[in-house]
Amino acid sequence: MELYEAIYKRRIVRDFKDIPVLDEILEKIISAGMQAPTHDHLRNWEFVILKDKKDKENVLQFIKKGVEPQLEILKRTLKEGTAQQKMYAVAMPRQYSMLYNASHIILPFFKSNHGVMHPSSVSSLNPLSSIWCVIENIFLAATAENLACSMRIPVGDEGLNVAKVLEVPDNYLLPCYIGLGYPADEKPTIEQVLYNVKQKIHKGKW
Repeated sequence: MELYEAIYKRRIVRDFKDIPVLDEILEKIISAGMQAPTHDHLRNWEFVILKDKKDKENVLQFIKKGVEPQLEILKRTLKEGTAQQKMYAVAMPRQYSMLYNASHIILPFFKSNHGVMHPSSVSSLNPLSSIWCVIENIFLAATAENLACSMRIPVGDEGLNVAKVLEVPDNYLLPCYIGLGYPADEKPTIEQVLYNVKQKIHKGKW
């Protein structure tokens, strides 16, 4: 798939086919992720891969605890409204299933520093910005392989709890969960807020 085609086709998907992704394709996608720019030249990124159902359940237990109260709210609201509200109404009930039903869950960890969560300057965020470049490369590589990804950012102590059960070193942080798999043929249509690039470009000054 040509680069620009992959960029424009990339979408977050929350419904997957029950078809496993081959290990060699998984490794190819993560290898693409590791081509991202790294601020320290060390590529201090590690990837925990979950495929077995029990392993998935062990990690996703923390999502259930946080999502269930929010699902009660969705029964009463967010049925109509802005594009963001409609997306939320589709996404929240799938926070568990969009990862559990994926062929693989990729957990990207990055080595943090003391300032990344309490930055004193923009450069304190270098480890965080690097891992998000990795994640976007993974999304694009998955698209190029006719696969798709779901994503959840940990809430509260979720990420710390996941790291603990996986015995991850204390100085590594989890920015998000990634579900990888073949997208389902039938999936909800999410309204998009569209912008023209000319609306976002400022030449010479804002």
